[in-house]
Amino acid sequence: MNAPVTADVISRLKAVLGAAGWSQDPGRLAPKLLEWRDRWSGETPLLVLPKSTAEVAAGVGVCAQSGTPITPQGGNTGLVGGQIPRGEILLSLERMRTVRGLEPLDDAITVEAGAPLAVVQQAARDAGRLFPLSLASEGTATIGGLISTNAGGTAVLRYGPMRDLVLGIEAVLPNGEVFAGLKVLRKDNTGYDLKQLLIGAEGTLGVVTAASLKLFPIPASRATAMAGLARAQDAITLLARAKQESGGGIEAFELMGRMGVDFALKHISGLREPLEGRYPWYVLVEAISSEPGGAEAALERLLAGALEDGLIQDAAIAQSHAQAQAFWRLREDQSAAQKPEGLSWKHDVSVPVSKVAVLLERAGAEIARRWPRARIAAFGHVGDGNIHYNISEPEGGDPTFDADREACALLVHDIVADLGGSISAEHGLGVMKTEDALRYKSPAEVQALRAIRAALDPQRIMNPRVLF
Repeated sequence: MNAPVTADVISRLKAVLGAAGWSQDPGRLAPKLLEWRDRWSGETPLLVLPKSTAEVAAGVGVCAQSGTPITPQGGNTGLVGGQIPRGEILLSLERMRTVRGLEPLDDAITVEAGAPLAVVQQAARDAGRLFPLSLASEGTATIGGLISTNAGGTAVLRYGPMRDLVLGIEAVLPNGEVFAGLKVLRKDNTGYDLKQLLIGAEGTLGVVTAASLKLFPIPASRATAMAGLARAQDAITLLARAKQESGGGIEAFELMGRMGVDFALKHISGLREPLEGRYPWYVLVEAISSEPGGAEAALERLLAGALEDGLIQDAAIAQSHAQAQAFWRLREDQSAAQKPEGLSWKHDVSVPVSKVAVLLERAGAEIARRWPRARIAAFGHVGDGNIHYNISEPEGGDPTFDADREACALLVHDIVADLGGSISAEHGLGVMKTEDALRYKSPAEVQALRAIRAALDPQRIMNPRVLF
């Protein structure tokens, strides 16, 4: 049990952070205390806003001495409630946004954890390099939050998740000491890799204050296409063909069901049907090449062959940057488009790529049997097996719908587990799934995870309500 946040602790935090390093202004706090889907709201006696790693260490040190709990928060784009405080000190690194260094010869950039993803992407482009992580919230999501949740995004198929993009980390540990691990090494085989423990830890093992990240060459060409399919299994077959024919040049391969496309066309202004006909499934494919025009040629060959073989029903290659953006908006605005349709049950799950269609078929059949009027809006990063399996309440509403949320989650998660998958693919566990995860992890794994946490944070002051 954590100690309550006392007036003395608040006074000491204010003293070490200075006048600009904290806030109790209700207007300043309000947007940080509400999750964007309005599912979780919270409270905090103090928002701390350090401007340097030294100030983070000083603030965490005060809390460590008194056993005071802390909830770290990035851009507040999380979807499982782990960033919303319930009485803890709220720590934000929004004042720590500096790009500390960029070395093209090392293909590395070092940035502070409060920098939004879009800032890092632009800094890389300005240096003639690519930082490939991309997701819908990139204007708001911060590097620290993305590391702490091991974010995935749309380019995992080629570049991997955040775990694969981090070279080094600087962090303040739960006792207030600084882990100075900001390296740009590609190889360092000197024992336990502490940075990998911090990646995906959701702020439970320390506060990430800066990171060194991998950069890549900017492709000479990029092409985006949308294809309509009769079956989800056809998308899996098309993906295998695309990887083989492109020699690894497929950067993104996204799947959308027709229901989600209908929601997007209905609620997102400026969008239109991507193809002439209507199809049960759609895939958005993005290819890159080191040769000018190479990506376009590769997609043309792929889609022509797939159309001839009946693997796809229709396709269109974007003829302009604006059209490519429109295809991407149709995919990236799936969640936003579902919100106006009322309550929804959301599941961020992953299975082996070969089992994606099996998941969709089995879960769809069970949902239809138990909740025949519910509307399934499944979409996701089929290239890495990550499906956002979302179910909206029946059209016109249903006052009993929300009562079955946990029953549906159990149904979906049991199918996922049976297929060798994970109940959280990229959003983390947070407060939403921490208890659920215990159903699917072995006692030995849970014991090891708890031992690691107890060793680094014996008082459990760091984000105490999430993980094991």
